[in-house]
Amino acid sequence: MECEFPTVNSNPDEIREIFENVKTIAVLGLSPDETKASHRVAKYLKEVGYKIVPVYPKEETILGEKVYRSLAEIPFEVDMVDIFRKPAAFDAIADACIERGDIKVFWGQQGLVNNAAAEKARNAGMTVVQNLCAMVEHRHLM
Repeated sequence: MECEFPTVNSNPDEIREIFENVKTIAVLGLSPDETKASHRVAKYLKEVGYKIVPVYPKEETILGEKVYRSLAEIPFEVDMVDIFRKPAAFDAIADACIERGDIKVFWGQQGLVNNAAAEKARNAGMTVVQNLCAMVEHRHLM
């Protein structure tokens, strides 16, 4: 597996601004398994007041929220995507975010980097965060 160093990323002030302004977060790859990082992070974000929208290929509800199969299926505005998918999927995710037109933040969780997709998202006007955990950053900055 080839690892990338994030060359496209936000600074702590931009990340603090994300947490102050975002209300709805689509969590791509949100597992129903409570032991998985995606579940723990989404649960935390929900507990601190964000609306969580699970995007997962199975299940009807996760964390008490309706599960959608794709970003395109979500019938309301989404401010941020929090991505728990392999970096190879980031290109298609960036395209889906651009197609929606309402997503302001493209966040790749800790250990996940795809600079080409991040650059595409940034060029489309999104704030980009890579290789950082939303839960850890929120706890640290807020």
